[in-house]
This record gives sequence, structure tokens and C-alpha cells, in this order.
Amino acid sequence: MKKILSIILLAVFLFALDGKAQGKETLNYVISYKWGLIHKDAGDATFIRTPKGNGFELKVVGKTKPWADKIFHVRDTLISMVGKNNYLPTKYTRIAHEKGKYSRDEINFSRSGNVTKGTGKKIREKKAGAGITTKEINIQGTGQVYDILSVVYFIRNLDFANMKEKVPVTATIFSGDQVEKLTIYCKGKEKIKLKDKKERESWHIVFKFTTGGGKKSSDDINCWISDDSSHIPLLITGSLPVGQVRCTYVPK
Repeated sequence: MKKILSIILLAVFLFALDGKAQGKETLNYVISYKWGLIHKDAGDATFIRTPKGNGFELKVVGKTKPWADKIFHVRDTLISMVGKNNYLPTKYTRIAHEKGKYSRDEINFSRSGNVTKGTGKKIREKKAGAGITTKEINIQGTGQVYDILSVVYFIRNLDFANMKEKVPVTATIFSGDQVEKLTIYCKGKEKIKLKDKKERESWHIVFKFTTGGGKKSSDDINCWISDDSSHIPLLITGSLPVGQVRCTYVPK
């Protein structure tokens, strides 16, 4: 559940912010739970980009609604500091309060030639009053390496019209103390219906996350993105042990 919710937030953010704009942006989404005929709004997510110095602060805040708090309480905040011209991260922070557990990841990025190193710490409290544990983070990757938010820049520059399902695009992500590979497939155009029952033309994108050796680190995420120049994510879905999480764009 925790992994899926974090990746749902990522999947939305990948396309939510206009990669060419330079000012502040705020977008809102509703997260719902679907199981058979049950389809109930379970949470909200807000995505904010703020100019800071020579770069941007990217932030996602997600929380469950009061009824869902009783089942799985979530208050997540993800923050990435990135450069203005290349969106490469300098620092990433994830703060999570989920079902009585507290966690905080902090990663500082440093680059030398083609190698990127991530150093920082993982802070955990398994339950209130159980005590804090801290683990050092020391990881590295090659090429342009992103965190779970800054990868937005890489994604927004993809040409969906020229992507083929059998020729995926990949990116490297530092996630906690792991190096993950994000593989992106475009399955072509599809028409979908949202809550207003209107049909919309969209690109169907699939995200696959793997760690070393090609082992899957989560179930696949499906995303339907508007086929116009805005590339707004209209719908994102992720499977749970029972049911499905769905994230829907809420226009102004």
C-alpha cells in the first residue's frame, strides 16, 4: 500500500507541471479507491513548483480523507531542489506519516563526470514511542540520475507520438537507499471516460519500476495523458492487494 501510494504521487507529478514554464504552479488531484462497484474518494494531492534562487523547489503533499484515515492514515510530503535549466536534483527529501509509522529520507546529490553519488540518511519510527532508527545512505549511478520528483524533466521531454511499446525509454532514480530503473512504455492512443462521463483522447503510458537484476520493485502504474500540448495526466491507476487506487485530475 505505502509503495503504491508513493508511486501514484510520482506518476501524477511526472506530467503535472509544465516543464517549460518558469513561474510558480499549483495543481490539484483527487485520489480514489475502486473495488467492484465501490468507488470512493479517499485522498487529495497538491503539486507545487516554486522558483528558488537559481532553481526550483518541487513539492508534492498527499493526504487521506477523514474516512480513509481510519483505515490507512497517510500524510506524505516530497520535496526536490533542482536546477532551473536542467532539473537535475541537488537535494531530495521525503517525509511520511503512514498508519502510525514515521519515515524521512534525505539524499544529497553530487556529480563527477558521468557518475552521480547520493549521500544522506533514512530515519524510521515503526510506531509512536518505539524510538528512532537512522541508516546512512551511500549510493551511486551513471549518466543523468534523478530522484522521484526531478525525473519530471526527463519525462516531459519525451515524444509520445514517436514512442513504440516494444522500444521503451528508461531513467535512473535514487529512491531511499536503492537505485531504481524506471522503464516507460507508450501503448498508443485510447479514449477514456472520467467522472463526467465525457470521452477524452489520451496517450496510454505504462511505468515499470525495477531494482538490480531486473527485479520488480512495485506493480506497474498505468497513466492516461491528454494528447494535446499540455500533456495533463487525466487518470492514473495502481493495483492494491484488494481493489485499485485511481488518481484523477481536478481542473480549476
